[in-house]
Amino acid sequence: MNFKNTGILLATLSLTALAALVNAQKVDLVKNDKESKVEVKIDGKPFTSYFYPGEKILKKAVLYPVHTAKGTIITRGWPLDPRPGERVDHPHHVGIWLNYEDVNGNDYWNNSDAVDHAKRAYGTIIHTGIASVTSGKDKGELKVTADWVDKDGKLTLKETTTYIFSGKGDTRIIDRSTTLTAVMDEVAMPDVKDGMFAIRVARELELPSTKPDIFTDASGIATKVPVMKNDGITGNYRNSNGVEGEAVWGKRAIWCNLTGKIKDENISVAMIDHPKNVGYPAYWHARGYGLFAVNPLGMKALSDGKEALNFKLKKGESTTFRYRLVIASEHLKDAALNDFAAAYGKTE
Repeated sequence: MNFKNTGILLATLSLTALAALVNAQKVDLVKNDKESKVEVKIDGKPFTSYFYPGEKILKKAVLYPVHTAKGTIITRGWPLDPRPGERVDHPHHVGIWLNYEDVNGNDYWNNSDAVDHAKRAYGTIIHTGIASVTSGKDKGELKVTADWVDKDGKLTLKETTTYIFSGKGDTRIIDRSTTLTAVMDEVAMPDVKDGMFAIRVARELELPSTKPDIFTDASGIATKVPVMKNDGITGNYRNSNGVEGEAVWGKRAIWCNLTGKIKDENISVAMIDHPKNVGYPAYWHARGYGLFAVNPLGMKALSDGKEALNFKLKKGESTTFRYRLVIASEHLKDAALNDFAAAYGKTE
């Protein structure tokens, strides 16, 4: 280790980011084959689980539920574990996931048992294996594989994903790196709104709403999101360019931070893009009703036609999507998030 350079680095970091570099906590990953999950514990406390129940329950594997360091659940419970007062829209929004609305004409984003599969082509991401599970004194690593299959069960993409889980103090970090490799002669992922790395948060972390909304997907299928009481609804977005509230939707940014409060706990859920990702810095598909997503491929949809990216892979070609999620029991400041982003940008 170069102690001189390390000392310079530490001197320039914010206090929050500095705290995240010291006092690393033990991370335990435990396979639970009976319940189709790999449980993640940090400092002996539940953090999340990699959950792969099969396509009869979910059309992709997810991280669910997700806790803060103090034990508060930040993910929506419905439809798996409904809680009083939650929204019951978009049943495909479960935990933390990665998929896309249009892959060779198949919709992987909106797929669930709630949709009419006769009216549209829906794809499924099938968990195919756990390659490795590694616990550690300062991080845990999980490597998994999956197949993206179309409506007829034909293989389109091979997925290899690595999760790295870590925790320091009251901060928790998930790094996801997903490599997709084309199996067909051509795999097209054209400009659409719904994608790609996402979390659906608890009701308290939503932004207060004053009017109902209707959200329409690429096939014209509409989902109504009604107005609900705003008691205890505390969420607010802020991105790396200082844009706040629902205005972060359709804006490019290096990171986006959702702050709020559940009971007496201040909470931040921050998502960070990686410089090696296609479309960096990406557009954000972050909605006030609790969907928090980053979409590097939906440029036309999210820029109101000002830009376009119709992404394609030829057979055997691969692309990798890398994202960091920071969950803190405090309202993170811009300086801390800039430090997290800078450190993440130096990783592979």
